[in-house]
Amino acid sequence: MSQAVITWIGGPVLRARMTGPFSVYEAISVGPRKLLGEVIQLRGEELVAQVYEDTTGLEPGVEVTGSGRALSVSLGPGLLGGIFDGLLRPLTGTEDFQIQAGIAAPAVGRFRFTPSIEAGTDVAPGAALGTVAAAREQVILVPPGAAGRVEQVAAEGEYAEDETIATLVAPDGRRHEIAMRHTWPVRTPRPVKARLPASAPMITGQRILDTLFPVARGGRAALPGGFGTGKTVLQEALAKWCDADVIVYVGCGERGNEMAEVLDEFPQLEDPRTGRPLAERTVIIANTSNMPVAAREASIYTAISVAEYFRDQGLHVALMADSTSRWAEALREVSGRLGELPGEAGYPAYLSSRLAEFYERAARVTTLSGEEGSVTIIGAVSPPAGDFSEPVTLHTKRYVRCFWALDRQRAQARFYPAIHPLQSYSADADALAAWWKLSGNPDWLVQRQRILALLEQQAHLERMARIVGRDALPAQQQLKLLCADLVNDGFLRQSSFSKVDRYCSPARQAAMVSILLAFMDRAEAAVQAGASPARMAEMPIIRQLQRLGEEFGESDLRKLALLPRQLDYEFDALHTVTDDVR
Repeated sequence: MSQAVITWIGGPVLRARMTGPFSVYEAISVGPRKLLGEVIQLRGEELVAQVYEDTTGLEPGVEVTGSGRALSVSLGPGLLGGIFDGLLRPLTGTEDFQIQAGIAAPAVGRFRFTPSIEAGTDVAPGAALGTVAAAREQVILVPPGAAGRVEQVAAEGEYAEDETIATLVAPDGRRHEIAMRHTWPVRTPRPVKARLPASAPMITGQRILDTLFPVARGGRAALPGGFGTGKTVLQEALAKWCDADVIVYVGCGERGNEMAEVLDEFPQLEDPRTGRPLAERTVIIANTSNMPVAAREASIYTAISVAEYFRDQGLHVALMADSTSRWAEALREVSGRLGELPGEAGYPAYLSSRLAEFYERAARVTTLSGEEGSVTIIGAVSPPAGDFSEPVTLHTKRYVRCFWALDRQRAQARFYPAIHPLQSYSADADALAAWWKLSGNPDWLVQRQRILALLEQQAHLERMARIVGRDALPAQQQLKLLCADLVNDGFLRQSSFSKVDRYCSPARQAAMVSILLAFMDRAEAAVQAGASPARMAEMPIIRQLQRLGEEFGESDLRKLALLPRQLDYEFDALHTVTDDVR
């Protein structure tokens, strides 16, 4: 192993004089406590490294030892249901999220392994060796880079994660001993057979997202918003209700009390699919603001490596990153200590490329084993004062296809989710229209465009109404405002804490949109026939439309299908009254 001696140290950054060869991104151990670090620069006979743990007490003269391999994490079946720090080391569960310095791998678990191949079989990278019964059944695969003929495979039974369960002999005679877990360099994307285009949405259960701003399975979405706009609550709702097989939640640089809430609530959440704890299919990576800043930078790569590990098993994974702004701040702090020239707002010039490296690892793919898997990234952004023109938000918009902008005014008005429909967008929408057509809603794209156009007209008309008053507007414009209010209250507003409305299936979303658009069509015809928007606002069905989400749950789709009859009856009665007045 290569050695070096520290010559200078400042916070998480150190310089050391080398007495052996090192490589960039090589993992190192520092001092007698074997603090974990990573080489980030080589300058002649000097290396520059960042340390992922508290460097208090380090001084010039302390030895640095190279590992000979890139910074890596250990991936195995014991990850599900676990809570780890930014380097995938198990947290103790104490209030201050302490870890023991120098530990580089999760604790070794024992799982029941059932082989699915026999000795003498030729296997390629990504081939299934068997399954394990962990929090959920998982597939043990041949790691990338290993292949050959199976010389020996373990019989069915219980084994430790690091025990050899199969031995492969490569064509060149090399032997590969395969355990249930293996290490992987976090900055290297795991290989796949092919990347696939978007074809289906990741259903979130949130109407404003699924209907107006859908994210494709294997897509990328940004969730920007200032303090108090509901980013964490919305991400928790997405984690619970989205149709992903595995959830990876990374709290990157968040305040300790917020992470404490997440760690307290997640184990108590019930998985709506199975009725069992949601934690059984969740991996939580907690890196709070009081933890070493360099580890915050690594936590994003750790999380995406974990997500890719489960993706390779043919699973659909949702990665919730909260928040990439704190990650970018860590980059800025380390860059400043390195003496690099700052870019915009003090961030390093490579901020954009680092964001690209992260978001581009989201994909829907054909795995090495031929299965379909995906990683969908939802990255929260915390722009200072809600300023979407700051560098992290602007660069993020370049690499995501869905932008879910949280609005402070909507949040202050207790309108949740506080996503602003005119500042948000989805570039995946056109590609997903075919999926909605196959799901029984061929008019989804047209309906979506009508709703967005109505909300845009509302913003224009409300500016006029503040000047002249609503009553002074023409009847057609008053009707537009009435319909927009119904869309906002009856469809876009959705409480994560409501037992009836916290989740909305695509079928219920389609039925709700249909009844609202049917009201709009009948109302426009009624206004042209001389009816007053004020009279329409007093119709009994209006209250039901305002509370569509609360009054018609998932078990009430038949009742919801009867609303058009009531709509026709009330409009026919309205026409009769109008004719009598004439």
